[in-house]
Amino acid sequence: MPSVVSRGRGRRTISEINMVPFIDVMLVLLIIFMVTAPLIAPSMINLPSVGAAPTQPPKVAQILIDKNEKLQFKTPEKTSAASPKEAALLAKKWQESQPPDSAVVISAEKSIRYETVVKAMDELQKAGVKRVGLSVNVTP
Repeated sequence: MPSVVSRGRGRRTISEINMVPFIDVMLVLLIIFMVTAPLIAPSMINLPSVGAAPTQPPKVAQILIDKNEKLQFKTPEKTSAASPKEAALLAKKWQESQPPDSAVVISAEKSIRYETVVKAMDELQKAGVKRVGLSVNVTP
């Protein structure tokens, strides 16, 4: 029951929140976390490594995406500018004329939006290109 203070003409109740139980609970939780934190072992994450492919494909075509988001389809023989759909169709046509383990690699500038690369991959998948890779820069 709240205490009553009389001041002058009227009676007024003092409405205060008792903070002691709240502080007690918080200190107990803090101690529990401090005791259990060292016991939890950090989990290990296995990240893929670059160059983990068993063998390199014999023939590789590239879809180059420059900083203006313009695409080029590059084979060992020639390079031609193309839209994403045209590049996917050229890649499919090129892959059909090559050995079965030939690959198409997407190489993009560092500042390119992720969405542009995903759209290129999507168009390659829609065209039926079987083996698609992403080019990465490895700095020692």
